[in-house]
Amino acid sequence: MLPEVHLIAAARPNLPKLAALWHALAAQAAAFCRPVLLHTGQHHDAAMFHGHLEDLGLPAPEVALGITGGSHAELTGRTMMACEALWRGRRPALVVVAGDVDGTLAAALAARKLGIRVAHLEAGLRCGDRDMPEEINRRAVDAISDLLWAPDHATAARLLEEGHAPEAVRAVGNSMIDTLLRRLPAARARALPDGLQAGGYGVLTLHRPANVDHRDALAGLLAAAEEVARALPLAWPLHPRTRKRMAEFGLEMPAGIRVLPPLGYLDFLSLLSRARFVATDSGGVQEEAAGLDIPCLTLRPSTERPVTLESGANRLVTPGALTGAVAEVLSGLWPAARPIPLWDASVGARMVAHLREVLAPAGKLAA
Repeated sequence: MLPEVHLIAAARPNLPKLAALWHALAAQAAAFCRPVLLHTGQHHDAAMFHGHLEDLGLPAPEVALGITGGSHAELTGRTMMACEALWRGRRPALVVVAGDVDGTLAAALAARKLGIRVAHLEAGLRCGDRDMPEEINRRAVDAISDLLWAPDHATAARLLEEGHAPEAVRAVGNSMIDTLLRRLPAARARALPDGLQAGGYGVLTLHRPANVDHRDALAGLLAAAEEVARALPLAWPLHPRTRKRMAEFGLEMPAGIRVLPPLGYLDFLSLLSRARFVATDSGGVQEEAAGLDIPCLTLRPSTERPVTLESGANRLVTPGALTGAVAEVLSGLWPAARPIPLWDASVGARMVAHLREVLAPAGKLAA
């Protein structure tokens, strides 16, 4: 019987990252492990989570823990308990966790406390803001992981500087880009929402607590978006958290903004790939925009993805500077992005190669 490798999907953004590995494992002619998709439950809505599975060509999770809701500590603790109960009876050879959400940290902690090896997909990201929950999670997961898959060479070098063993660290590239490149033709075959024309709109996404959980911050961003929308209409897939906060704060949607529901993977990729620019506080959108060479205006004071800044695809902007940055894009002065090494369609294959070294060392593979 082949050893199992459990791929942990906690939140929707984990799925495109894991999809690259899943499909690379599925393409193996001589399998050395059996991948098992495990859903902790952190994101669980049928329309979005399961729609993402279909868009990405992933099967329904073989294991669903159903852990959702509660504070950071409650969600982390209950997920740890559920993982431990599962793995005491069904022990995988290795657990793969992706990104930096609470379910990722919980699964990594539970696995290591049981002596199960952990691979961190998207290891080494740092923004320097230790008050950000995601920054706490990603640092903690890196500290206990056995395999650290970095999205670029500079991030891998940072992990080595932090003291991780060279054999544990591997610059594999960005798995989000692997998935994007493979799914882009299907995304571009989809129609845009009525009234939107390719190149005739910008995209806005906002969901970070620092931006939407404080009335003054959110009001400032809405005012900036209204000013931008006078120059070019904005399409805004409105996050449920942001919608709730706007209602609580009594804030109105500005004119010139096309509000969309939360979108599935292919629909959002279709929207983003044909936009003039994107203004966002999302880490994943920064990566996707860089892969598509779409100007990205990141509404945060820092980013854990500095390689996107170095490529020229991404800039950090304040709400007050947003209009000027958009004017630069619309004037044609925004330069083309430089390609980022390893951000290609071979990321899944590189992760599989590292897994083979660990789980099926030379001389022990089946003929």
